[in-house]
Amino acid sequence: MPFLTLEQNCEQVDIWVREKLTHAGLRVIPTFDLQIARLGHSDCPCPNHGTEQCSCQLVILLVYDEREGPATLVIHGQDDKAWLSMVTPIHQRSGQSLEILVRDMLFAQLSDSNMM
Repeated sequence: MPFLTLEQNCEQVDIWVREKLTHAGLRVIPTFDLQIARLGHSDCPCPNHGTEQCSCQLVILLVYDEREGPATLVIHGQDDKAWLSMVTPIHQRSGQSLEILVRDMLFAQLSDSNMM
């Protein structure tokens, strides 16, 4: 379930998120990029656009701090809109402090930027 929706394309949001979290001292590691994964499947039409020309994007980032990690941050984009979600495996449900930190940090940075 998204905790934040931005009126920017996924690439802009991905750059913004990585910059803000890295600047705050967190380590951000990209683990999946839909557009890169699609390169091997040129004959696969987009289910949203119905064509091979697809602006949909899905980026998965692992976020680490010194004490805890990883938190999994998902950026889903379509056209000029992006949704941010946190994904927690069931066995890690008790330790969500990093997720809360990431959410709070992005909300705080949002008011200081042009991402709205």
